[in-house]
Amino acid sequence: MKKTFIVLVISSLAGFAAWGQDTAKDDLKKSGHEVKNAGKSTGHAAKDAGKGVAKGTKKGVHKAAKGTENAADKVKEKTQD
Repeated sequence: MKKTFIVLVISSLAGFAAWGQDTAKDDLKKSGHEVKNAGKSTGHAAKDAGKGVAKGTKKGVHKAAKGTENAADKVKEKTQD
């Protein structure tokens, strides 16, 4: 009786251990999803960085144009006198 109980307990523990493990197919699926999500995150980060660069470039160009316009106005004022 005692031996039967011990065998039953050990086999049930082994069954639970095997049930909780992932198969190779599950591991491949998980790794594929992780790679896909990492790629999406990288793409979003690159897009955001590109938008920041575009905004900074636009701001710089407008500031330079404004400076050129101010300088042209000063020269125009001096030549009219």
